[in-house]
Amino acid sequence: MDVEHNTLVWFSKSFGLFYLIALSIIVLVYAYWPSNRKSFDRAATSILRDEDKPWR
Repeated sequence: MDVEHNTLVWFSKSFGLFYLIALSIIVLVYAYWPSNRKSFDRAATSILRDEDKPWR
């Protein structure tokens, strides 16, 4: 099996492009999935919880 360098470069660039597009879509679907909203809202406000007074 004789594979040329240009063929490997083309395949790796194409595979990398499709891999990154698919990964981006998966991350966006996960971030905007309705059942994850509660945990994301809790994480966004957790740093502010119980901090209504100055630290001593």
